[in-house]
Amino acid sequence: MAGLPSVERTPDGRRLVVDRVVAADRDAVWELLCDTERWPEWGPSVSDVRSPDRIIEVGTTGEVQVAGGPWVPFEITSCGDYRWTWRVAKIPATGHRVDAVPGGCRVVFEIPLVAAGYAIVCERALSRIERLATGGSHG
Repeated sequence: MAGLPSVERTPDGRRLVVDRVVAADRDAVWELLCDTERWPEWGPSVSDVRSPDRIIEVGTTGEVQVAGGPWVPFEITSCGDYRWTWRVAKIPATGHRVDAVPGGCRVVFEIPLVAAGYAIVCERALSRIERLATGGSHG
């Protein structure tokens, strides 16, 4: 179930939050979010990824191909406690978080307020993540 976007205070300041509770194992969803080879499966704006690290950690760098177009550099700026953030083209980008909830987990995207229009892309990503994590056909 998708929630309406809201503004939350995060470790990176106030962010627009788009989230969904998914009936899946928190660790499995976290692994999906941290595996660069799987980003194009759930990220509507990510066509491909080049990185020396398949599983991200603080300091992981690489390039993402945006919507079949240009390649832009990225760097993971934080990664731990089921939350990771990054800079894309040296600009702070969306944070990713997986919270434990009864019966599954809450998948959260933290969007910089200046990029509020990206919320619709994140909603599509949440649908894809739910489908991948639960083996369902919705989204």
